Amino acid sequence: MAPPAMQSPGELNGGATPHVLFIPSAGIGHLTPVFRVIAGFSSQGIDVSVVTVLPTVSAAESAYFDGLFADYPVVRRVDMHLLPLDAAEFATTEDPFFLRWEALRRSVHQLGPIVAGAAPRVTAIITDITLTSCVVPIARELSVPCHVLFPTAATMLALNAHYPIYLDQLEGGPVGDVDVPGVFRVPRSSLPPALLDVNKLFTKQADGVLVNTFDYVEPAPLAALRGGKIVPGYPPVYTIGPLKPHTAATKAGTGDGLLDEWLGRQPARSVRGAARPDPGNRRRAGGHGYPFLWVLKTTKVDREDTAEPADVLGGGFLERVRGRGLVTKGWVEQEALLKHPAVGMFLSHGGWNSALEASSDGVPVLVWPQLDDHRLNAMAAVGAGIGEWAEDWGWDGDDRLVTGEEIAAKVKEVMADEKLRASVAVAREEAARAVAEGGTSYRNIHEFIAKLKGA
Repeated sequence: MAPPAMQSPGELNGGATPHVLFIPSAGIGHLTPVFRVIAGFSSQGIDVSVVTVLPTVSAAESAYFDGLFADYPVVRRVDMHLLPLDAAEFATTEDPFFLRWEALRRSVHQLGPIVAGAAPRVTAIITDITLTSCVVPIARELSVPCHVLFPTAATMLALNAHYPIYLDQLEGGPVGDVDVPGVFRVPRSSLPPALLDVNKLFTKQADGVLVNTFDYVEPAPLAALRGGKIVPGYPPVYTIGPLKPHTAATKAGTGDGLLDEWLGRQPARSVRGAARPDPGNRRRAGGHGYPFLWVLKTTKVDREDTAEPADVLGGGFLERVRGRGLVTKGWVEQEALLKHPAVGMFLSHGGWNSALEASSDGVPVLVWPQLDDHRLNAMAAVGAGIGEWAEDWGWDGDDRLVTGEEIAAKVKEVMADEKLRASVAVAREEAARAVAEGGTSYRNIHEFIAKLKGA
């Protein structure tokens, strides 16, 4: 976030230090941006407390929390234990993260006493978007300003802001394509149902919205949100991205010595990186001829992921790609990987954090959306000129089989696309400019911090 020279808490606001309470949600995609904002605030001397919801869903989440508090010991940890949730109430889903969000929403009333009894007094709350509808009323009751951290693209924020209006206009009719004023039309097939419950994701009553993006990549939705085209009187929207790791990137290398050594042997911009959750119908994914790294994940929760690559892909596949392809199930520092000069393309599930990290390092993205907001993120990536989207490849729940030949053809197309590579190079420069002193994101975060100090 490129903060200015650090100030001690006593130097801020004439000795009155803002005390900000962060309320994260579940999932690494949600924790990553909030932890990076926490690190930036703490580095500038702002008094920060973090609600740590227990138990965590995954081991990775636990490690993330442990790392944050180890690196920033001045950050206060406020534990909040979830109330029991009967998963049988949700017979249509076994998604552990969906169930976690439901448990969070049902337990969030515990925040009232936490905020009211905090010392020093909480001067502002920053909540994850998934908890907005529950947290804002509590903040209002306690007269504490409440801001939303939106972890995905401003394109999705624009849809989220317009969707309640769209539903009212339907007057009970069927949902179809959605025309977001000043932005674009979102096809019905790209709407993320889990994120469009108007009772859970209404941001209009918040005091401000922080978005992990930068103005260059999403000018249309940002202009529409800020200019009142979508919702008159919408809260201020602060673009503060691309956010940087809260530790030193986080360490030298990817965190995997074997992987670092393998990457070091590859030609510049030759490696196709892939992060995919379901390898079952993609066992011929190495047919494009390029060196490739595959970070393999077979379950949604890492504690349940015990299978070895050979168990999932078959020994024959691993033998065929030996030397040219590397498959790992270990933890990989994604940003360190994307910075490696050997990496020439990133095949991503469609998370916005990944798209921004890749564009910041000048790596084109081939987006294969999986669920939720991923298709909106893919639309944003294509519009920004930082990636391509295989629109007909289907996503979670589809029966469509994507063949190895299709994957190989698309990978070759993207790897050979010099126009796209040049566009991503421009985005890389603009990303660096946005967070540098005087850049749009730099100015926005400092304007927001000034607002906190004046609370």
